[in-house]
Amino acid sequence: TWFGVTVSNGRVINLDLPNNNLNGTLPAAFGNLTALSLLELGNNQLSGTIPPEIGNLTNLTVLRLGSNQLSGSIPATIGNLTNLTKLILSSNQLSGSIPAAIGNLRALSALFIYSNQLSGSIPTEIGNLANLTILYLNNNQLSGSIPAIIGNLTKLIVLYLSENQLSGSIPASFGNLTACQNFGIGNNQFTNLPLLPESMVNSAYIPGNYFTFDDIVPN
Repeated sequence: TWFGVTVSNGRVINLDLPNNNLNGTLPAAFGNLTALSLLELGNNQLSGTIPPEIGNLTNLTVLRLGSNQLSGSIPATIGNLTNLTKLILSSNQLSGSIPAAIGNLRALSALFIYSNQLSGSIPTEIGNLANLTILYLNNNQLSGSIPAIIGNLTKLIVLYLSENQLSGSIPASFGNLTACQNFGIGNNQFTNLPLLPESMVNSAYIPGNYFTFDDIVPN
């Protein structure tokens, strides 16, 4: 009978508490809630780190911790959550690199980790997420080149990489992203733009890079 808490067969299966002025840290004891399928704590005032015990929640399908004040790195144990379809960690103060283990989340359809302080390169393992339709990595401090394997994510409808420190050429494999209808790579350090699918061109946000008319005119 608790607000936002759903229990089935004596086990907590949903914690649905967005927009509730919750503060404090995420307890490691969350790792005991192994029947949990939904953990929704977005738009609160939670701080501290994401405990590695979150990786025990292997029945989770939705994990939303966005719009809090969480810091530290994304624990590699998040790669244990292979039933996740939505992972929302955006608008926090998370730092460090995106763990390669995120490539284990092959059921994932939406990945939101924008507006943090993440650095390092985009892991090639993201190319394993063949069911992704939405990928937001914008407004971080990511650097290096875009892995060409992202061009394998042919279900992508939204791809935002803007406001980072990414460089090099946009991979020619982006020509495979024919379902993509929202595409942002502005305010990086990119130098070459290949021929893109028409759906991407119609929505492309590309300023603040080092493109020339030789890149732009063919598109």
